[in-house]
Amino acid sequence: MDPTKALVLFSGGQDSTTCLAWALEHHSLVETVGFDYGQRHAVELSCRNPILTRLRECFPQWAPRLGADHLIDLHTLGQISDTALTRDVEIRLSDGGLPNTFVPGRNLVFLTMAAALAYRRGITVLVGGMCETDYSGYPDCRDDAIKALQVCLNIGMASRLRIETPLMWRDKGAVWQLAETLGGHELVDLIRTHTHTCYVGERTRMHAWGHGCAACPACKLRADGYQKYLSRI
Repeated sequence: MDPTKALVLFSGGQDSTTCLAWALEHHSLVETVGFDYGQRHAVELSCRNPILTRLRECFPQWAPRLGADHLIDLHTLGQISDTALTRDVEIRLSDGGLPNTFVPGRNLVFLTMAAALAYRRGITVLVGGMCETDYSGYPDCRDDAIKALQVCLNIGMASRLRIETPLMWRDKGAVWQLAETLGGHELVDLIRTHTHTCYVGERTRMHAWGHGCAACPACKLRADGYQKYLSRI
């Protein structure tokens, strides 16, 4: 276990919850940060505290390592973004070939704000759920983008910050498998029932893989990944 402190970008979704479990397994103290940017699926934010509570109750080996939680208001990002994640519009491909769920600069802003918070808190590791294996083509999820930002942040803050992305080269089936490896079927069930991924914020319908509309890109990735996971066990 690395004795350094880590700050996990924690939205209340499947990927960030898996990353949180990973960080708790690998670091001696872990804090969490979420971002309210006026997202259409803001229901994800209401999932965060119940997940943190369940992690403390169900995984006593991790509870002493789970530190403070932070929520940062980034409504300005939503106000300057004309996307399907910040507006009630149909999800589709844009003229540039990217899905209109892409919020330009979102991960760059998230990581920069997290780095500023980490600097103040004496934390040297950021953990994020970015992935370029099973994703929607967002350019700020790519490994090159994250590595370049790490260099920029360290130059700009005269720091030795490290950004860890444990999901970068895993498909969604492997993300479910990682959860099982970290916390057994109890963690898989917690993620399945308590996290939120659906882009349209649908939380009244429950499926084998969790809550969601079953039609948006996030739901399809999650459902397909769950089926891949089941086929591997």
